[in-house]
Amino acid sequence: MGPESTELPNQSGELAGYNLFSSHSALAEALAREGDAADREPLAALGARLGSVEMFALGEAANRNPPALKRFDRFGARRDEVEFHPAWHELMRRLVAEGLHTGPWAEPRRGAHVARAAGYLMWAEVENGTQCPATMSYGAVPALVNQGPQFEWWVRALLSREYDPRFVPAAAKRGVLMGMGMTERQGGSDVRSNTTRAAAAAARGPGREYLLTGHKWFFSAPMCDAFLVLAQAPGGLSCFLVPRFRPDGSVNALQLERLKDKLGNRSNASSEVEFASALGWLVGEEGRGVPAILEMGVYTRLDNAVATAGLMHQCVAQAIHHARGRRAFGRLLIEQPLMRNVLADLALECEAAVMLTMRLARAYDAQADEGAARLRRLLTPVAKYWVCKRAPALCAETMEVLGGNGYVEDGPIARRLRESPLMSIWEGSGNIMCLDVLRALEREPRMREVLDELLAPARGRDARYDRFVEALGRDLADAADGELRARDLTQRLALAVQAALLLAHGPGASCEAFLASRLAAGAPAAFSTLPRGVDTGALMARVLL
Repeated sequence: MGPESTELPNQSGELAGYNLFSSHSALAEALAREGDAADREPLAALGARLGSVEMFALGEAANRNPPALKRFDRFGARRDEVEFHPAWHELMRRLVAEGLHTGPWAEPRRGAHVARAAGYLMWAEVENGTQCPATMSYGAVPALVNQGPQFEWWVRALLSREYDPRFVPAAAKRGVLMGMGMTERQGGSDVRSNTTRAAAAAARGPGREYLLTGHKWFFSAPMCDAFLVLAQAPGGLSCFLVPRFRPDGSVNALQLERLKDKLGNRSNASSEVEFASALGWLVGEEGRGVPAILEMGVYTRLDNAVATAGLMHQCVAQAIHHARGRRAFGRLLIEQPLMRNVLADLALECEAAVMLTMRLARAYDAQADEGAARLRRLLTPVAKYWVCKRAPALCAETMEVLGGNGYVEDGPIARRLRESPLMSIWEGSGNIMCLDVLRALEREPRMREVLDELLAPARGRDARYDRFVEALGRDLADAADGELRARDLTQRLALAVQAALLLAHGPGASCEAFLASRLAAGAPAAFSTLPRGVDTGALMARVLL
């Protein structure tokens, strides 16, 4: 009897070995619109590298082999080192070499943040845990720039494209990465209730040495070379740069209590930490810790939205790929009307997320422009809230497309579904984002002007859009019960901006489907509610050619 055939009937096969950029029309067009045309070829080359079978295999391996904490060396001395699987280190090496951590700061130019956002979105399709230290390093640079000579070396080291995983003092390394520590067990998002104390080692002031004593309930990426940490100084809540090693080469007193056992993001390490008179340098003035660390947080919020758009895109691409190769009841899934409605609706959500996040990235390129600064201030929490909030439902729907094959860990969706809620929680949960939107509108007199400028080009093109925006304007002007309505207002802001972008730049099929299903009917509770007449094939092609 001969060997059994390895070809199984009615299986779609793996979606790998393809170009993540050239197969994604919505992303390619967003880059051309928001960024620099010269970035198209480099990003297409990056898309080919990231879409390789090898890259997807590295992502799977890193998540199946989570890090381990080595608290002591063999002699019993505190070590507090985190050990990783080789797949993690290879992913980090490639990510840093591509400049996806701090590239726009190392080579500032027109479209640099947009190009990074496009690359970062594609990286998110492959592996998300590695994006945690990359994102915090991205945000650490603007937080440390112009803070004095004490921090200039750290900024230069963060710009390096060499990944150096060795557990040695930063001065001996070819490149460094930055983490952060904000939340404590008793306060969570209410960081002003933090109890960690910082006492000056000698003289007080910016760049001076302080000794930190206390804890952090979530200490992000504890394998990094240094961390921005909040602690109570004599002058109030302050921000400190806390290195893993002291200048004399000894291990700093950051005692890692345990690594968090997380729902997702399993390739990456998150920990609890105790500071036992740990050395840190004051960043900025005492009492200005929240503004100092939020300079970092703004960029992590941008990355939360961008990475979520990438996560969503990969799930939808996997669902479409499966439907193109799987038969049921005598027809391919992709040929069945209700399934086409589901897939097209998922693709529409994905395209709208890409348009919103890439437009937001362009606002980060215009660093010196006051209008762009206001737009960043408003649109960053809007995008983080809405895009990240839509992801878990979208990922769950794509899992259902694959059926049982989607539910098992061998498939491509389970890991990404477990990953998706993190983006809503990290760097400010949904309520925090919506309250931040209200603060931006209330405290910045010209914020409404910036919003109107963004929405105005689409006015008069469709009555459904005009009615939606007019109603939104009336409700934004009504300050009564603002906090109670904050989620509703933020959701509608996101939908209005997405609709404006689609009306101005999107293809007709996507625009009509969005207006009919999101504005006229409101965001549906479930996907697959597109009305009659929608070109479902055109919508799916926007995600996966």
